Amino acid sequence: MLKALIVDDDDGIRWVLSRVLKEQGFEVVEAPDLATAHQAIAADKFAIIFLDVFLPDGNGMQVLESGAFDAPVIMLTAETTFDHAVEAYRAGAMEYLPKPFDLDEVRELVERVKPKASVKKRQKKQVESEATAQAVQHQPILGKSPAMQQLFRMIGRVAASDMTVLITGESGTGKELVAQELHKQSPRADQAFVAINTAAIPAELLEAELFGHEKGAFTGADKARAGHFEEADGGTLFLDEIGDMPLALQAKMLRVLETGEVQRVGSTKTKRVNVRLLAATHQFLQDKIQKGQFREDLYYRLNVIPVHIPPLRERKDDIPELAAALLASAAEELHITAPILMDDAIGLLQRFDWQGNVRELKNVMRRLAVLTPGASITMTDVALALGNDEGNKTEPETLAGAVERCIKRYMDQLGYEDAQGLHRHVLEQVEPPLLHLALEKSEGNQLRVADMLGLNRNTVRKMLKHYDIDPSYYKR
Repeated sequence: MLKALIVDDDDGIRWVLSRVLKEQGFEVVEAPDLATAHQAIAADKFAIIFLDVFLPDGNGMQVLESGAFDAPVIMLTAETTFDHAVEAYRAGAMEYLPKPFDLDEVRELVERVKPKASVKKRQKKQVESEATAQAVQHQPILGKSPAMQQLFRMIGRVAASDMTVLITGESGTGKELVAQELHKQSPRADQAFVAINTAAIPAELLEAELFGHEKGAFTGADKARAGHFEEADGGTLFLDEIGDMPLALQAKMLRVLETGEVQRVGSTKTKRVNVRLLAATHQFLQDKIQKGQFREDLYYRLNVIPVHIPPLRERKDDIPELAAALLASAAEELHITAPILMDDAIGLLQRFDWQGNVRELKNVMRRLAVLTPGASITMTDVALALGNDEGNKTEPETLAGAVERCIKRYMDQLGYEDAQGLHRHVLEQVEPPLLHLALEKSEGNQLRVADMLGLNRNTVRKMLKHYDIDPSYYKR
């Protein structure tokens, strides 16, 4: 029988994990501290180890880094920061599991270990330089939501490789920041990081910017110049808004990725470059491929490892921490004392729909840092900063406005330029949540649901059947 070791000073954590592991067929040994864990390891072989970071007699991360545990290790921690995630992977952890954790995720991890129980512990990843560690400390990616924890783990897994990464996410979510972190955590950290926004450069100049040019190659080229690929040789090149790259240039980009060689404009010679490429876009490239605006073969070259950044509206639990950090940063930059965010102000920030994502939140925090008259920021201050001049509303927009905006964004995402059957399609997105809310309010009473929605009972019954909704779930 495979054995598992749980090292955690929390009795409840050990009990829950032990129960799940036993269900999965493991014999479980528990240790409330490192001393007990070392005794257990000396006496037995374990297929998997769950290890807490902060223990009464030491730091689990440091012990893992020392190589004392000869088994796949799952780090457990309540400190759900980006730095902890990266540190765990660099120390050699198989996985990083923030508390409170999902038991289904624990089961999945255990299943991954079972067929590999005889495999030796993986090699440690290269340790980051002191300068890189300081840079990460000063520019952290914040977030304790499950979506951000997943992003942290993804960065930790892929940073040490040289694989091409395609970063997707809406404008303002922080795609360049993620690219910078991927570079800082990689073996190329002490080499150049070159970033270019392909949408900000005229199409006729973009090729020369990327690949360089020789003297006289075009009007104004009075001397030879290296392109960004050559500047990033040995390091990382980040191409933002890759979806806006002209088709003709996409073919040349594909050739560079295939051969590792660049050719300056006006030259017949090629030069080999060693560059890790990171690309980003806020667009749906699959839609652009269908419209003939983006090469499918280039897409697959770029999308070796996809990394998606969730929009701020999908991780509103992160807003208090983000807002406080951005406010402190703005105050430091402006050489003023940061005001305190009151609870009602944070509540309004969390209710807002942040179309501009973290970038918009950053701008609002800068505005509040400058314009707040007192030592604390109230809901009224936030309402004014968000553009609500009355300052006493708790909602920044009407229901009609929110619906219009959401439908417009949904249509844009799906590429509905010449939409057909849109009415039924939108209804199928709106009706189920409306039915769920009505059932919850009526405690599953279909007659009351019908009255609430202004429909007859047969219509409600048909809708419930169509959407496979069980009203008995809501009965108390």
